[in-house]
Amino acid sequence: MRKFFARIAGTVLIGVLYLLLPLLPLLATVIFARLRFTTRYLSTLKKMRVHIAALSQGPAVHFFQDILGQVSQVPDDIQGECVQCGNCCMNHQCVFLEKVDEKKFQCGVYHSLFRKLSNCGSFPINRHDIERYACPSYFAQAPQASAISRPQRVIPIEMVKG
Repeated sequence: MRKFFARIAGTVLIGVLYLLLPLLPLLATVIFARLRFTTRYLSTLKKMRVHIAALSQGPAVHFFQDILGQVSQVPDDIQGECVQCGNCCMNHQCVFLEKVDEKKFQCGVYHSLFRKLSNCGSFPINRHDIERYACPSYFAQAPQASAISRPQRVIPIEMVKG
C-alpha cells in the first residue's frame, strides 16, 4: 500500500512541477537566495525541464516511499565517502549541480535547509541508490547478524522446591 501512495504522490509532484515550470526559476531564486536562477531564466528553465524529467524516472517515488515512508526493513551498512562525481545528482541532470573541474561537481544549494530535507540530503539510503547512480565511492554491505534485531527465544525456568 505504501508503494501505491508513493507512486501517486510522486506523480502528483511531477505534475505540479510541470504546471509551475515557468515560475520555478523565480521560486528557486527566492528559496535558495541565488539570483542567477532568474538572471539566466531561459537556461534555468531548460535545466528545470531536464531536472523534472529525471525526477519522474524514480527519484520522486523513492523520496515518498523510502524517506517519508521511513523504510521499515534493516538497511544495508553503507560505507564510503563522497568524491563529488555528480552521479547521484540524477546522473548529472540536477538543475542545482555545478561543475568544479573536469570530474568534480558540487551542489549549488548544498547549505540550504531545503536541500537537507530533500532526497539529496539522505543519499545513499540503500544499495539501490548506489547501484542506480553507479556511485564509485560508496558501497553497501549486508548488515551484521548482531545488528539485526531478532526475537529472543525465552525458555521458561521453573523453580523446584525440594
